[in-house]
Amino acid sequence: MNNTKSFWLVAIVLLLMAACTPKVVELAETIEAAPPPPKVEDPNMSKCPKFSDASNPDEAETAHVLYRDMLKMKQYEEAYPLWEKAMAMAPAADGLRDYHYMDGVKFYEWMYGNETDEAKQKELVQKILGMYDKAAECYPKKAAQYEGYKAFKLYYKYPDVTTKEELYSMFKSVADDLGEDMPYFTINPFTSVLVERALEEKIPMAEAQKYQGILSQAFEKGISECEGKKCEPWEIIKSYSPVRLQDLETIKGFYDCAHFENKYYAEFENNPNDCDAIETTISRLKWGGCAKESEKMMALYAAYKANCRTEVVSATPSNVSLGGQALRDGNYDESIRRYEQAIAETDDIEKKASFTLRISKIYYVHKRKFSKSREYALKAAKLRPNWGEPYLLIGRLYASSGPLCGPGTGFDSQRVVWAAIDMWNKAKSVDPAAAGEARKFIGEYAKYMPNKEDIFIRGLKEGDTYKLPCWIQRNTKIRAAKN
Repeated sequence: MNNTKSFWLVAIVLLLMAACTPKVVELAETIEAAPPPPKVEDPNMSKCPKFSDASNPDEAETAHVLYRDMLKMKQYEEAYPLWEKAMAMAPAADGLRDYHYMDGVKFYEWMYGNETDEAKQKELVQKILGMYDKAAECYPKKAAQYEGYKAFKLYYKYPDVTTKEELYSMFKSVADDLGEDMPYFTINPFTSVLVERALEEKIPMAEAQKYQGILSQAFEKGISECEGKKCEPWEIIKSYSPVRLQDLETIKGFYDCAHFENKYYAEFENNPNDCDAIETTISRLKWGGCAKESEKMMALYAAYKANCRTEVVSATPSNVSLGGQALRDGNYDESIRRYEQAIAETDDIEKKASFTLRISKIYYVHKRKFSKSREYALKAAKLRPNWGEPYLLIGRLYASSGPLCGPGTGFDSQRVVWAAIDMWNKAKSVDPAAAGEARKFIGEYAKYMPNKEDIFIRGLKEGDTYKLPCWIQRNTKIRAAKN
């Protein structure tokens, strides 16, 4: 009996203890859940409305996917309403990619291509530019690139919408923001605008030097870092920008002595006994400000003394002598003036022709004034009708006009070869002594003529007459490069 009482007593005590112990579930409920780690927002995330901000995110994303699939198949008409819907609901798309703005450009360009009303075309151009402006608001880190797109389109596609001053300002802002990392597609058009304004003295030389430096750095970086197919646009730039920037050499003091030494001294080293090469190199280095006492200039003068015919110095040196000295000193205008006087002083037709061709070469090699060079070359040819050298020179003028008359590559630049070959054929026909050099030039450049496809897609026909634009303004014959 006592044992029974003890059992029940122990049982009751245990039950009371259990009732006083908190339950596990109740204990868990009293502990506050740990706060989730703070969400780290992508620094590139746009602040503009995104899919996640739309009233119906699924509907916005569906419109986006559908229109982009149609756009890939060039179904612009069907895709456009869906793009409008996606754009209205989530202009920044996923917040990291500018699809809606860049696709908007494609839609408006498609409309522009199908529009014939000039007023409506102008409206569409403004919408295209507006897409880039709005993209810059939503993706400010890419604002300079969008400005580059705008300038590129205005330069190549819509030149009548803006002025060269405005274009220059746009390209300049891209260069200021991005420096040597400026987009590759801005380099050629900016080069063109910069050189034009510098040669016309519309900007200070120091400013032109600054942007020439940025363009050169951007080119060097791009050409050295590209790989595979990414090098293709840089090859196009290589055929234009460095060549066009060379025209700035005609501005006295623009480039320093080192530039001229690095670029032109090798020409003399490759032809150390050729008087033409010696005189031309001396002239260029003098123009570049190289001191007469420098090592390279001393070597040039020694070569000149050993290989070039010099006139006896007299109390009254001739205009020919003074013209030659002015040329070697890099005083090109004075040289031209002296040779003009020498032409007027002589009745010897061969001398007149020779001095006239010298003036032509000064305009070509040193002053980069191709039209004036051709003018004097034709005068020389008229004085000596059976002389092929003036036509050889005009052919070189035309052949080197690709960067002046086009982007440096492609049909617009390649067509100048037609006129060049015309001149070399002319040289060959009038002067047997010039035939060898003429054939060499023709063989070298014939492969650079436009190909059959480029001729065909422009509605042109081989053998037809074609008037070349730009400064050339001459009729030629359409020919295709041989494969």
